[in-house]
Amino acid sequence: MTDQPLAGKTALVTGSARNIGRATVHRLADLGADIVVNAVGDLQAAETVAAEIRDKGRKAIACLADITDPGSVQEMVARAEAELGGVDILVLNASSRGQVPFLELDYETFRRVIDISVDGAFHCAQACLPHMQKKGWGRIVTLGGIAWHVGMKDRVHSLISKSALAGFTHGLAAEFAEDGVTVNCVSPGFIETARPASAGQLPQTKIDAFIPRKGTPEEVASMVCYLCLPESGYITGQIMHVNGGMYLGGS
Repeated sequence: MTDQPLAGKTALVTGSARNIGRATVHRLADLGADIVVNAVGDLQAAETVAAEIRDKGRKAIACLADITDPGSVQEMVARAEAELGGVDILVLNASSRGQVPFLELDYETFRRVIDISVDGAFHCAQACLPHMQKKGWGRIVTLGGIAWHVGMKDRVHSLISKSALAGFTHGLAAEFAEDGVTVNCVSPGFIETARPASAGQLPQTKIDAFIPRKGTPEEVASMVCYLCLPESGYITGQIMHVNGGMYLGGS
């Protein structure tokens, strides 16, 4: 493998102004990819990350786009096409986490979580896949989570959104394999990230199931980026767990 196996490729990572998304674009840039940094509300944060990528010698643009809006997604992908040659790697990282008892969960909140994870994935994949088909090469990685595998109270909306992404991953993997496009899901455990107050506190009972610490965004990014490499072309339709053994620990 060369030092920059993704040279000549362009990667779009949704929600990449912070946390796992930010770590992922940095790692992809180190591997040679040019980058589309996406955020929904903080353009300055996205511009800062894009500037960090350009300091590495790669091309990078910052795009403020709401991935639940198909028009906004089309504009972002069109800009990537015009300025960077098109999206070869799509990492569907953006999500909205929350912790609300089911009987207190209003439909608007429920729908917003589903819209970001599921509808956003739909819009982004539909916009990017034609370019991948044309090139005969592409990588799509979705970001799942440990919670829907083991169950967790007060997170029904989040569990539904992440489990839907697993079906989305399997369906796209089967449909686009013949086009040279792989589609996989990375499912993190408890990761040391900046969490909004609405996300609630992480339960402590499972953190020490095997490895008694939280993971880092960089550890998740390493798995995401491995699945984007040319040498990973025989891996598709898989859910890759990065959780320190929490899933093996059962529920």
